Amino acid sequence: MAKIGIFFGSTEGNTERVVGQIQEAFGADAESFNVNSATADDMQPFPYIILACPTWEIGQLQEDWESFIDEIEKVDYTGKKVTYLGLGDADGYPDTFLDALGTIHDRIKDKGAKFVGAWPTDGYNFEASKGVVDGKFLGLAIDEDNQKDLTAGRVEKWVAELKKEFV
Repeated sequence: MAKIGIFFGSTEGNTERVVGQIQEAFGADAESFNVNSATADDMQPFPYIILACPTWEIGQLQEDWESFIDEIEKVDYTGKKVTYLGLGDADGYPDTFLDALGTIHDRIKDKGAKFVGAWPTDGYNFEASKGVVDGKFLGLAIDEDNQKDLTAGRVEKWVAELKKEFV
């Protein structure tokens, strides 16, 4: 069985596409689940978890995540390492860029997980984000609307870092 569980929601396919790149980079170590049909039981066996959610409109969760958010609170995170993948539009929504990550993090931050994979805010044009803690994004930040040409390099660099942290 894979060691890394990637749980994602995707409406237009951007998040699913980036998750595919991440899963390919990890190879057999990663398995992905669309949250529209996943449960806490699907998450429980994984020691390493990536929660992937785009931010919609003015800081909202993607629609499948709205239904799934309660499930993540049922997981026992003791001994697990968790990180995030967020997609958003920094130019269109500079005041709420990647807010969904902060919304998800608030639900599990006190549940015993160790959080890894923080990502620098350098190179992003935004004004505010609930997805930023201690000056860094909670996980990989992707802006397919304005910086699509940077996605592959960011994924490659982030996965290389996670391979060191997921041990």
